[in-house]
Formats: sequence, C-alpha cells, structure tokens
Amino acid sequence: MALWDRRLHIVTGKGGTGKTTIAAALAVALATGGRRVLLTEVEGRQQIAQLFDTPPLPYRERKVASAPGGGEVFALAIDADEALLEYLEMFYNLRRAGRALGRVGAVDFATTVAPGVRDVLLTGKVKEAVNRPDGTRPSGLAYDAVVLDAPPTGRIARFLNVTAEVAGLARMGPIRAQAEGVMKVLAPERAAVHLVTLLEEMPVQETVDGIRELREVGLPVGAVVVNMVRRPLLAPAELDLARHGQLDYEELVTGVKEAGIEPTEELIENLAWEAAQHAERVALETAQRAEIAGLDRPVCEVPMAADGVDVGTVYQIAELLRSQRMNP
Repeated sequence: MALWDRRLHIVTGKGGTGKTTIAAALAVALATGGRRVLLTEVEGRQQIAQLFDTPPLPYRERKVASAPGGGEVFALAIDADEALLEYLEMFYNLRRAGRALGRVGAVDFATTVAPGVRDVLLTGKVKEAVNRPDGTRPSGLAYDAVVLDAPPTGRIARFLNVTAEVAGLARMGPIRAQAEGVMKVLAPERAAVHLVTLLEEMPVQETVDGIRELREVGLPVGAVVVNMVRRPLLAPAELDLARHGQLDYEELVTGVKEAGIEPTEELIENLAWEAAQHAERVALETAQRAEIAGLDRPVCEVPMAADGVDVGTVYQIAELLRSQRMNP
C-alpha cells in the first residue's frame, strides 16, 4: 500500500525542524478532495491552535480548517489526565471516581511511577479515533485518516512501542488489551511514521538513529520530509571557486558597479567571504542529502518559507506534499 493511503500518519522530528507545521500540512493534504482528517497532538503545547490561529484546543475534536475540494480537518489536543478519566469510564464506569483521584494527585502519581501507562493512554486515544465507526459516512469510519504530531525523534520508538513498555506492568487485563490494540493500529499496512529533518548534521543524525530504532522494534517507517530547504545562490562552478577562495574579484567589482554600489576593497572582501560561507553550507547540505538518500526511504523536500510560517504556508506545503505523495 502506498504511504499516502495509510490510515494513521505519525510525524516526528528533532525539535526545531518544524514537525508540527509538516503534520498540519499533511492533514490538509490528506483532507483535500472531500476527506475528513483528524490532526492530534500529545505534548500539551497547543501548537496546532497557534498554527491555525484558533483558541486553545479543548479535550474534544474541533474543526480547525477546510481543505480544497470540500475536505475538513479536525484537531484534538490529547491530555493524559482526560484520557485516563475516559479510560476509567470505558472499562470500569469510574469517571466520577477518576475525577476524585485527579483532585488528590493520583493521576500524576500513577503516570510518574509508570510512564509507560501514560503513553498507552495517549496512543490509546489515537487508536480509538482511527477505529471509530460512523455509519453516516461512506467509509463507515469517523475519519478517513488520522495525523499525530508525535514526540521528538529521540523518544518516538519508546513512545509508540507501548506493548514493551507495559509488559512488566500488565500481563493481562484492560491496560494490556489497550496496548495490544495500539500495536494493531501501528501495523505496516495501516500506519507510517514520517520523520522531519533539516539539512543539518544533528537533525539528520537523529533521523538516522530514529529510523534504526523504529526498525529494531518493528514499527513502520514512512517518508523523510526535508524541511526549510534553501536554494543555492550560485552555480556549481561558482560554488566550487568560492569555497576554495578563488572567485574572480574583477567580476565581483563589475557586479557591484552594475548594482549601483561603490565597490570598496572592504565590500569586495566581505562579499567573497560571504560567498565562501555560502558555498561551505551548500557542500555540507549536499553531504547531508546524500546521508538521507542512503536511508532508502521516500524523501519530500519543502523549501524555506521566506516570510515565516502561517496558515497560508501550511496550505502551500500541503500542496507540495500532495504533489510528491510520499510514494516509494
């Protein structure tokens, strides 16, 4: 099955790579053409609300955007405490008692002592959204796809591998069944974990490590999205000359004069230095791009937004993702 057709899309990446923006754009892209998509977050930062310029998300699904062709994007900020209350009501009819436990700090205590349980609660809510039936829709499901803005790459394998996390805590019963249900949703034919990176050494290394860890625990790796890509300003031959300090200063002087600027010696030296720095950065990015190509995964590239990220940027990136479709 093509990556584009999976039911659950999990987006992770090192902090600062723009994973929330990519997750939001992916949700819009998947919703295009009349589909209904749920965009979720689990880190409590309300970044989805900020991105779509809406009030903070409550613990209920709310429409945040429309997609071309009549599609809809709903969003949900999953809260561990609320998920626990929902869990207690679902399995034990103890929602009221759960609220009492919350007032005395028992919820925080439980998820601190057994952090794996917290991840089961968070991913369990995502699983419920993926599987939720809706007989009024042609697909028979409430959502055609679910996108999860997940924790960073360094924690993603542990966050998703919930069966292993609770193995020593619950060998049977509802919590174990919940974990096993999550792992069924994470099957390769139903889900994909997409990794967002920049053409920089640390984010790329985290991406390499993250893919290795995901594969080690049998989780399905999707595409690599290279975000904030900058176009080289010089031709390949000029980049090589600039990097080795061999630019023709007379050509620099001529170019500065044509721009209507007085070509002082200091200005020309500074321009040559800037060109050398630019050429060095392009060489480093080329090396990182080769590292990403070696991962043998579909790669999508998203250019840097010149004026920052807003809702309009999300729709532009969504169109780019649709055109590339994340297919192998």
